[in-house]
Amino acid sequence: MTFITPTRRVSACTPSLGARLAQSYGIWRQRQALKRLDTAALRDIGVSRSQADAESRRSIWDAPDTWYC
Repeated sequence: MTFITPTRRVSACTPSLGARLAQSYGIWRQRQALKRLDTAALRDIGVSRSQADAESRRSIWDAPDTWYC
């Protein structure tokens, strides 16, 4: 039996265009949900209203590197 290895290596951290769009949409959704939380919910997660507002105003491409791959 012959074992053939692929000659082209695809990095596990190179998402497709569809994956990038889905990830961007997910970032946007999370930030919109954060913006809608009430003061009690924000207090539960340890975030102030001003921090939540600042985070919700960030653009979708302004995400921490830890959110990718």
